[in-house]
Amino acid sequence: MNSAPPTSTVSIPSSRDAYLRHLGRDIPAGVVVFLVALPLCLGIALASGAPLLSGLLAGVIGGVVVAMLSGSQLSVSGPAAGLVVIVVGAIATLGSFSAFLVAVMLAGMLQIVFAWLRAGDIAALVPSAVIKGMLAAIGLLLIIKQLPVALGLPSSAPLDSRLVDEAGLADAAQQALGMVSGSNLTVAAVALAILVLWDTYFIRQRRALRALPAPLLAVLWGVLYQRFAVHASPDAALAPDHLVQLPAIDGPASLLAELARPDFSALANPDLYVVALTLAIVASLETLLSLEAVDKLDPMRRVAPPNRELYAQGVGNIVAGLLGALPLTAVIVRSSANISAGGRTKVSAVVHGVLLLASVLFLSDLLRWIPLAALSAILLHVGYKLAKPALFVEAWRKGPAQALPFVVTIAAILATDLLFGIAIGMAVGIAFTLRHHAQSAISLTRYEDCYLLRLHKDVSFFHKAQLRRHLAKVEAGGKLIIDATRCERIDHDIEETLTDFQRAARVAGIDVTLRTPGPASRLPGALAAAGS
Repeated sequence: MNSAPPTSTVSIPSSRDAYLRHLGRDIPAGVVVFLVALPLCLGIALASGAPLLSGLLAGVIGGVVVAMLSGSQLSVSGPAAGLVVIVVGAIATLGSFSAFLVAVMLAGMLQIVFAWLRAGDIAALVPSAVIKGMLAAIGLLLIIKQLPVALGLPSSAPLDSRLVDEAGLADAAQQALGMVSGSNLTVAAVALAILVLWDTYFIRQRRALRALPAPLLAVLWGVLYQRFAVHASPDAALAPDHLVQLPAIDGPASLLAELARPDFSALANPDLYVVALTLAIVASLETLLSLEAVDKLDPMRRVAPPNRELYAQGVGNIVAGLLGALPLTAVIVRSSANISAGGRTKVSAVVHGVLLLASVLFLSDLLRWIPLAALSAILLHVGYKLAKPALFVEAWRKGPAQALPFVVTIAAILATDLLFGIAIGMAVGIAFTLRHHAQSAISLTRYEDCYLLRLHKDVSFFHKAQLRRHLAKVEAGGKLIIDATRCERIDHDIEETLTDFQRAARVAGIDVTLRTPGPASRLPGALAAAGS
């Protein structure tokens, strides 16, 4: 077996000179991506219930390992909001973060298998309504999970455990409101206002302001608030457990000592393999969707090979599991920031990864000043953008064939889990496709006592009920022409239905004529005889 993954022909730099030529653009772009990625890595780790260090390590691995192996020049990989729901549930199911790391490694191995099987087109097989529903459900879950953090509620707040009890919900909400921290709420509200403001037309039209990453500004606001409050008004300062918790790291040796290690005894747990499969499928889907979006944004119109990307992501996730990091995907927010900042090659992604590593090694003291409320505001904003009301309106306007799979996917994910929810959404989407296929295959036209029954495509047992309804409309004494000239084959069930009708037609005085696409022998025997 070859040691390289399957690749496709793409227009990418192939020499060192090509990378050196773009350094003037790639290094500044890498700095911008680092500033965007730093708060996102911390925030996603917070939302995942994982050590915050694991989020930063995932950014490092995505920026260095995946970028070096990927065929995409502009895609940036790291921890993704789309995997938060899986990570939270998996850690609870498997019992520890160390056990979860084994699932991350297995997911990476599965992604390499996907690459060898050339499954890079898998995203095209999932209906867009289901994908949008999946992302919207993730957004809603992010909002639900991060609201208590933004409000400074303790983990023992009553709202969570009594959510399903409608009678107790009002009482639980009242108790929870009494626990709200004014300091946390202030930090989160101002941070959220910054994020919303930076999405407005006013900011987008001002290049200097637009160049400042909104997530970084939200975090800086939180740090400044905490520093000021500690010295000027200690009562207004956030409690230590409401700040980023990172180990004291002063160099590579201390970093290695802090890495979480995978617990391979978890291999005996059957749930581990379900988690790994779910991770592999969802991470691959999110990666391929991001890759497609990045290709469309690339000013040089390069097309990255999807199977090579799956291979790179698989290797990255194996390394992530070994080093105690969150699972990775290609992520559109950091990738689009890379493109907007003028990045041209994968050097910018590598620069961002190196800077994240430097921040872990040398800036851990500064990072510990970041309020969790500021990170939760970033995630609330991400959640809103994933599940914004305009998506629901758009699905509604497109009709039931789009709206129903979209809504069912959301409801199923919220009620069960991500993988099962996607499966239910796909089943609904497939049902609509089959229904449309059945309805468009056969038509009946009438003029006085003459009827024309057209078979517009190859027909099968899916179309039998529709065919019977049409044949029932032909009145006694009429003339029926069955036009099968567009059919290459007719299913046995359809042949049987038409043959039965022909027998009944003789009794009812209906004259039946069958048109075939060529020699009568191309159609089943009974129908060929009828058409001759």
